[in-house]
Amino acid sequence: MNVLVIIGHQNQGSFCHAITDTAVRELEALGHQVIYHDLYGERFDPVLPQAEIPKDAPLEPVIRKHCDEVAAADGYVVVHPNWWGQAPAMLKGWLDRVFRQGVVYEFTPEGVNGFLKGKTAVVITTSNTPRDLEIKLFGDPLENFWKAVVFNFCGVEDFTRRNFESIILSTPQQRQGWLEETRQIIRQRFPTP
Repeated sequence: MNVLVIIGHQNQGSFCHAITDTAVRELEALGHQVIYHDLYGERFDPVLPQAEIPKDAPLEPVIRKHCDEVAAADGYVVVHPNWWGQAPAMLKGWLDRVFRQGVVYEFTPEGVNGFLKGKTAVVITTSNTPRDLEIKLFGDPLENFWKAVVFNFCGVEDFTRRNFESIILSTPQQRQGWLEETRQIIRQRFPTP
């Protein structure tokens, strides 16, 4: 499988990076081809210019490359922290510019036609708010965003999300357990070809 891995965290030493590194190593060990983008490390420009909005707009080469990679991928792994119930602006800007009409979906008289049918998506997030408190106060906005708003809209039905929390209160042993769980998720969602 061709798996696109995206991380949206600015700190190279973050637990999100440890999760991403674990996922990449596991995917490669399983024999998958990995395309990896550290959006902050690459200084991806998340600002969507007006001229880029039309479906047939000419795209900068880096945006065209990302679009082509998304379209060609068999699966996706996205890792990021939960900031105010949302993905960081960098990652949202990547979605705005790359998950474009004509690349991952189109509008038809019958409704939306998602182009990512038959593909697999895994989203792993981290947060500091304890899970029971977050659910009580906010529900799970990231689950709805990634599952319904992004991936289901684009045709992906094989979707998994896992949130690790509370990062700020976690022990090294908990984090090691979460990295092992990351390996298990990758093995389950992206089995050996």
